[in-house]
Amino acid sequence: MNPPIQNWKDKKVWVIGASTGIGAETARLLLNQGARVALSARHLTSLQETAKGFQQALIEPLDITDLTSLQNAHARIIVQWQSIDLVLVVAGTYNEMRADSFDMTAANRLLDINVRGVYHCLDVVLPTLLKQGNGGIGIVASVAGLSGLPKALVYGPSKAAIINLCESLYIDLRPRNIAVYLINPGFVETPLTAKNDFEMPALMSAPDAAVALVKGIEDGDFHIHFPKRFTNWLRLARLLPYQLYFSLVHKVTGL
Repeated sequence: MNPPIQNWKDKKVWVIGASTGIGAETARLLLNQGARVALSARHLTSLQETAKGFQQALIEPLDITDLTSLQNAHARIIVQWQSIDLVLVVAGTYNEMRADSFDMTAANRLLDINVRGVYHCLDVVLPTLLKQGNGGIGIVASVAGLSGLPKALVYGPSKAAIINLCESLYIDLRPRNIAVYLINPGFVETPLTAKNDFEMPALMSAPDAAVALVKGIEDGDFHIHFPKRFTNWLRLARLLPYQLYFSLVHKVTGL
């Protein structure tokens, strides 16, 4: 559904959310394969750790909730590179929330990062990609956005919005020669999932997740999801009638 990528050497990739977890490991993997990678996130020291040992890494700290910081980082990257081959929006946050503990302040913070922050990224990079007439954009959502789940009162809907967004982007951008990748991880060992107090099925390491993500892009997939033994189960579950779906969720989670 997207053009395959056979060689990363000298590809110019901007990873937004490259300080920890999937973003950091993906950035390192691409750097090891010869790509030129711009690393962005809020924490400079973490970005410096990701970039350690890679001369072709470009560090651009920013906060995706701050449009001006994104615009400034983008402008500096264009000065350095003149163009961008791929933008990966990995930045996001997570917190558990149920109806009996609803917190509007926490909900707004999550939506600012997971939804509005992604739109800030689009506002900055879409004009560049459209002007180039090539390149690509990948956005990390989550299988939690496929259907309603316990403890995901705000997180799940935020990722459902990103899934819908990527589908719409693909319809608009592929005819313009721009690749779009919807990235739906399952449970991955990151600082965010470390806060979970429940068993996480098919938990995978961040380096393994990065390998799956990059392979999906190389293969030209639109929907990149992993680990498939878990994500395919959730994709199937969403097709069930609601009575069966809710019963299954209760049986599996006990909630």
